Amino acid sequence: MKIVGVAACTVGIAHTYIAQEKLENAGKKAGHEIHIETQGTIGTENELSQEQIDAADIVIIAADVKIAGKERFEGKRMIEVTTEIAVKSPNKLIAKAAEVIGQK
Repeated sequence: MKIVGVAACTVGIAHTYIAQEKLENAGKKAGHEIHIETQGTIGTENELSQEQIDAADIVIIAADVKIAGKERFEGKRMIEVTTEIAVKSPNKLIAKAAEVIGQK
């Protein structure tokens, strides 16, 4: 499964990057290809390419704030959660993404 997503917390410092790391580690551990863009206080990092978005089976938005560029994911299956869920339960979140894809 190919996963893309965005992580962004209210302050844009710690939780943004922790959520990114946890999701990427959980996704890779489960055997998926995963790319997470961060939208923090220093701006957007690891910006997703349109190719990555087009190829993705699902989008995970782990954010506590409105993200920039959400329209890029229009038409994609999407899961939206808070960064807290991505930080505390990344494996369950990846499993939920797989479950959603299985519901096609």
